[in-house]
Amino acid sequence: MARPITPEDLWKLLRVGRPAPAPGGGFAVVPVTGFDVEENKGRSRLYRVGRDGTTVPLTASGTDSTNPAVSPDGTRVAFLRKGDAEDAKPQVYVMPLGGGEPECLTELPLGAAGPRWTPDGSALVFPAVVLSGHEDPEATREELKARKDRKVKARVTEDRIYRYWNRWMTDGEVHHLFRLDLDTKELTDLTPGWMRPLDFEGVEAAFDVAPDGEIAFHAMAVDAPYDEVAFGVYTLAPGGEPQALWPDGPPMQRRPRYSPDGSRIAFGFAVEFPGFYADRVRLTVQDRSSGDRTVLTEEWDRSCSAWEWSPDGERLVFAAEDDARQNLFAIPSNRGEPEVLARGGWITAPTPAPDGSVWCLHDSLSEPGDVAIVSGGSLERITAFNADLLAEIEMGRVEDVRFPGANGDEIQMFVVYPPGFDESQTWPLVHDIHGGPHGVSGDLWHYRWNPQVFAAPGYVVATVNFHGSSSWGNDFARSIHGAWGDMPTTDVEAATDHLLARGFIDPDRMAIAGGSYGGYLVSWLIGQTGRYAAAICHAGVTNLLGQWATDVTHGRHVSFGGHPWDAEGLANTHRWSPTDHSAAWSTPTLVIHGEQDYRVVITQGLEFYGILKGKGVPARLVYYPDEGHWILKPQNSLHWHGEFLGWLEHRLSE
Repeated sequence: MARPITPEDLWKLLRVGRPAPAPGGGFAVVPVTGFDVEENKGRSRLYRVGRDGTTVPLTASGTDSTNPAVSPDGTRVAFLRKGDAEDAKPQVYVMPLGGGEPECLTELPLGAAGPRWTPDGSALVFPAVVLSGHEDPEATREELKARKDRKVKARVTEDRIYRYWNRWMTDGEVHHLFRLDLDTKELTDLTPGWMRPLDFEGVEAAFDVAPDGEIAFHAMAVDAPYDEVAFGVYTLAPGGEPQALWPDGPPMQRRPRYSPDGSRIAFGFAVEFPGFYADRVRLTVQDRSSGDRTVLTEEWDRSCSAWEWSPDGERLVFAAEDDARQNLFAIPSNRGEPEVLARGGWITAPTPAPDGSVWCLHDSLSEPGDVAIVSGGSLERITAFNADLLAEIEMGRVEDVRFPGANGDEIQMFVVYPPGFDESQTWPLVHDIHGGPHGVSGDLWHYRWNPQVFAAPGYVVATVNFHGSSSWGNDFARSIHGAWGDMPTTDVEAATDHLLARGFIDPDRMAIAGGSYGGYLVSWLIGQTGRYAAAICHAGVTNLLGQWATDVTHGRHVSFGGHPWDAEGLANTHRWSPTDHSAAWSTPTLVIHGEQDYRVVITQGLEFYGILKGKGVPARLVYYPDEGHWILKPQNSLHWHGEFLGWLEHRLSE
């Protein structure tokens, strides 16, 4: 008999990574990650996946192998492997697909990132971290040892961006691009002296290699102290220096991809509205000979991601959010209307095959991710890595609900019901409020904030896509600028009213929970209403002025309605800051925060908790010294779920 899902199940599920199809499209190499809760760590294993869904393991179960890339002739796979030591760094390996042992090709002191093959299969290109002033691997190794022995651990900077999410950026670490010749094993630094970050995260997608050997990559387009955030696309001819592709163009150029014949480069750009970090990404193609550029999606009010060329060069395939789903689209490479290739759930990592099909990953609110193939207008999930475990579990029913919110606008939410839900009874309600704020509660599987896990103990879970959410266009997302707590509050409250009117929600057993901006909305809401019996604020923004201590302060004036050194900006900051409305706080609240959270600094949670306790409001603090904005370690995650669900059980019990 099937049972409800548990937090423990989230760590038993295998997590399927981006498929790397062979050039002919007949198979793909896929990384699949499993976790050992006792060891408190995960390991990834590579599988060969056929088009019929057959799976064959390629690497040993005890190793940790990621980022596969199949050679142009389909006979070898390059990948990263990390040793078992706590401080082990990922190194580049190559393994024959016809059988044989993998060969380690690098010994880089700070490791390597995901490799790409040169089109002729003679070499690999990959990013690797070096230390400024110590760019030679041996010099880097010596400097690392010297730093470890130093007694003074102070960090000094004059940069505006000096840390990011959970890491400091003051150690002189920068990614360079390297070329590894597979015959001679010669390793060449292609960007010596380069000082600008390729990306703050996800460098594997930051570059591509043309048939003629030219490399294109994106990187910061400004130097320290980073008073602005701007990225540009650069090209690097063999033996040459990086050259800006569009030096006077928009400031957020990303993800260059060469056409199969090498004649054109596709890339994206954003930021039509300065300071708006979630501006839609427009897909662009530039001719390498003439320099002529064509913006393919200028008139399309959705944001493109993960684009790749079709093998014939006639179109680009990409993923884009729309109506709380992430769908698969294609567009002619010489401009045209985007065509939907597959719709529903959450589609990521698309890679087109020569026969017109597309390899990708697919998940939903009811299904963890698996490899899928889109062909002929339909999507087929071809793997089932978690079939045995999922056969034991009964998922809750998911309903797509629409209702009028602020200004009478239609608002969408997913409602996840507990297994065994009976509409004739009354049930407790839990709001799962997304972060961002320019994010979305999508039809996707989440391994940290999973509505199925929250619903399983017997709660109706609502995930409201309030004003400010993504996937409904730029105007909807920008509508909350300068008034973070206004329309989203109306939308969440309208959702509560809508569900209460349906008769199956107990008005005395309702809770609000959210992380990051979702935590902001929790701390704001308890200052506006006392209707909720419990609140949970994870890594929540609670003091807007204090968020000038965050890792990236660019655009804060847009979100908050002005700069704090201007009278009007300071007034707006206080107007929409939850701590300025703490006199009304009375809702029992669980406050969760990580010490290493540099996006929403730890003082936000501690100040919130301190005021609650000072007022005599029932409150509980959960503090993780070894976590950042997200709770990522398996045992910490299980503890987090215990606190989260325990607080709800305590406060929403009949």
